[in-house]
Amino acid sequence: MSDTTPNLALPYIMPAQAQKHVTHNEAVRALDALVQISVADRDLAVPPGGPSEGDRYIVAASPSEGWAGQAARIAAWQDGGWAFYVPREGWLAWVADENALLVFDGVGWNVAAVTSVNPIAAVGINATADTTNRLAVSAPASLFNHAGGGHQQKINKADAGQTASVLLQTAFSGRAELGLTGDDDLHFKVSANGSVWRDALVISSQTGTPRLPSLTKAALPSAAAAGAGALAHVSDEAGGPVLAFSDGASWRRVTDRAVVS
Repeated sequence: MSDTTPNLALPYIMPAQAQKHVTHNEAVRALDALVQISVADRDLAVPPGGPSEGDRYIVAASPSEGWAGQAARIAAWQDGGWAFYVPREGWLAWVADENALLVFDGVGWNVAAVTSVNPIAAVGINATADTTNRLAVSAPASLFNHAGGGHQQKINKADAGQTASVLLQTAFSGRAELGLTGDDDLHFKVSANGSVWRDALVISSQTGTPRLPSLTKAALPSAAAAGAGALAHVSDEAGGPVLAFSDGASWRRVTDRAVVS
């Protein structure tokens, strides 16, 4: 029978052993140092000054002084001296000054990285994801870079009657939307309040022909409000379509520049 346990090398109390409390206390001290490992630092190659009871460190490379020859080991200040513990492959340790979780790979300590998150229910980056917004990002910008040549951002919908679009908001209220909204034509839509939406431009998926949604004269904004150069698709008195432009003062037909009345 071995004198120590196979994983943590904790000393056994042997039959007929004298001063059994010494062995027992040694094992308890090791457990106190190694269970739920949280170290203060992993970059020190010499012992820190004035350690407190229970302080733990991962000894850095090329250590000296009281830590000489203890690289990568866990140094614990116990009963007024340094105790050193040899890590095993797979051990995890939290490094307080880095807020990082490390794993020992049998040679050295490395940041514990998840190799795959596929699939995962939700991801929040500096934000909280929910059941609708399963990917949430709060940042000054987001970058989607190429890996080789180009890069495509894809938004897929189940069928033509659904929506695949990019929605632009102010204070989480929609102001502009572009995409396939309710059919397979490309819509450019705007809203002043997030509730009432107006198609500004629609491009046919069948022909590629752009069109301005038709307005009644009652719904036509003033030429001054629309601004010089604005275009509008207006129904005339006979119900036919008229393409008009604003000169800043009045609406005029594009064809003959007569005032739309």
